[in-house]
Amino acid sequence: MTRPRPPPILRRSVLRLAASLLLPAGAPVRAQDTALASAVKAAYIPKFVPFVAWPGEALYDPAGAVSICVVGADPFGDLLDRVIAGQTIAGHPIVVHRLRTVSRASDCQILFAGGSADQSVADILAAVRGTPVLTMTDDAHDPQSRGIINFIISGNRVRFEIDQDAAAANGLSVSSKLLSLATRVLGRG
Repeated sequence: MTRPRPPPILRRSVLRLAASLLLPAGAPVRAQDTALASAVKAAYIPKFVPFVAWPGEALYDPAGAVSICVVGADPFGDLLDRVIAGQTIAGHPIVVHRLRTVSRASDCQILFAGGSADQSVADILAAVRGTPVLTMTDDAHDPQSRGIINFIISGNRVRFEIDQDAAAANGLSVSSKLLSLATRVLGRG
């Protein structure tokens, strides 16, 4: 006799909980398992920050918080909020803002460019180019649509590439420790 399958919402909740609590970043995922991949990517985002140097006090907004902006399509749902809940970076709280579009005046120190009909990924990146913002994208093949950190699925694992030239253009410096973990490093920094 086979056991009945739990309802889809329960399966998704269990998957999200396991991903956010038990799986380390870089845990194996199947390319089609987007919920698990999104959970791993959400876990990576705040972990990158200690390995990136911002100019002066550019990492913190006037209120003292570190702002993560998800612009356009949001693959994380509430996963990113749960990952950062109660965390701080250098004693500063972390906040998540979800935006339809972004401009140079947007108060983002870390930005995940999801893109939408309102603003493409390339336009999002162009809007913050030259400002001290750590940009991240998801599986972008077009250089104009690739952030400083670009998530990819490689060998059934969530991995990332780093573009040192894009980091330098935004006034950021990526540590050699993080560069050594990237599957590919673009540019020369």
